[in-house]
This record gives sequence, C-alpha cells and structure tokens, in this order.
Amino acid sequence: MTQEDQIFQQINRMEDFTFDERVATVFDNMVARSVPFYSEVQRLQSDLIMEFLPEQGGVVCDLGCSTGTTIEHILQHPRCPKTAKFIGFDNSEPMLDKARVKLSVAVAEDRVSLLTADLSDLPALPACNVVILNWTLQFVRPIDREHLLKNIYSALKPGGVLFLSEKILSSDAALNRLYIDHYLQFKKSQSGYTDTENQRKREALENVLIPYRLEENYLLLERAGFKRIDTYFRWLNFACLIAVK
Repeated sequence: MTQEDQIFQQINRMEDFTFDERVATVFDNMVARSVPFYSEVQRLQSDLIMEFLPEQGGVVCDLGCSTGTTIEHILQHPRCPKTAKFIGFDNSEPMLDKARVKLSVAVAEDRVSLLTADLSDLPALPACNVVILNWTLQFVRPIDREHLLKNIYSALKPGGVLFLSEKILSSDAALNRLYIDHYLQFKKSQSGYTDTENQRKREALENVLIPYRLEENYLLLERAGFKRIDTYFRWLNFACLIAVK
C-alpha cells in the first residue's frame, strides 16, 4: 500500500529535491496529488499509445519511469498486445526498486526491463514505436534536452510517437502567476497539502525542476526532427504533447 506523502510536513532543513528512498516510498501518492487529472492523463495516454503499437513486436521506452505506474497502466490496457516489450529507464535506484516490485510479474515474463540510466547522458535507445517522457524532461538540464530529444527521434521507427508531459510556463507573466496561484489552491483544496507544504516543496524544486514555455517545447521537438506535434491535454500550467515521427 502506498504511503501518504508527508515529506514537507516533516522536513527541518530545506534542500534540493531528490528522488531518494524517502520520496520513492511516497511517490505514487505524491504524484497523484500533485499532478492535476493524473489518472485521466494516464488513461488518455494509454488509449492513444494503442494506436501506435503493432500487433506483434512493439517496443515502448519509458524515460524516467519512476515506480512503473505508466508501464503498469499500458500493460493493463485491454488492447495491449501480448508481445509488446517495455523498457523503463530511471536514474533513481529506489524508484526502480519500487517499479521492480510493482511490475514483478511482467519482469519475470520478460515483457519489462528496468534499467538505471541518467537521461542527461543516455546511450542510444533501441529501435522503438513509442517513447514516453512524463514530467521528466523538466528535470533534465536545459543544455541536454535537445540532445535527448534527438536521441529519441533517431530511435523511433517511422510513424513512431513521443508522448511528452510537462509543467509549463505562460508567455504572459500575469497569467503565469494566476495559473500558479490556482494550481497551489488546487493542491490545497483537492489534495490536502497545506500552504507550508506547498511552499517548502516549491523551494526544494526551484533549482531542480526547470519548466519551459509551451512554444519552447514545440521548438525543441521541431529541432529534434518532429514535424507533427500537438497538445492533446492541457490544464493551466500542465500540458501533454504528442509528436509523431
């Protein structure tokens, strides 16, 4: 059973956010409470992925797979091909340990592989049909993002697809502030986080999570080679993009 996230109730000394054992233990609860419409995005994404997986031999790479929730959603989809293979990459061993437990059956069946990797220095990916970057690119150093997206583009087979979910900034400073205020209110009223928790988490993420504007993400994808790009879901300062090779 997932533990409730109380990290920023208990913290005594502010430090940069890291995906350590403490975070891994409560991560599923944390992300479900912190990302608006998290379950709906997972459902939408899984439905769309089915349109890009062949009946035989499809490969899905989840970059920043965390505790394996996204892979689990796709595996449980009624249309998921039994021959599809999944490769999850993450630089946090505690997160991967949780994923290995969650996906133990699929790992034992050789349907899922979980690998330790730093996305800022990721080796060439295997040929694949789908790549997922769910709230992950924002944690990659800006200088390394274009290289990562070019790596993804090269690995995707023709007609393959990238799903990119990110926190974003608005080009309008006043609207950006408004969106952030309403997001914090959402976390307080819908998710039960206190003002103190919200403030402490924002401070911890300040130097770690660096969001781009929506148009900046589009430009990065275009420079990587993608021509067909769209936003399939947006809620204030959260956006989900689809890019087809």
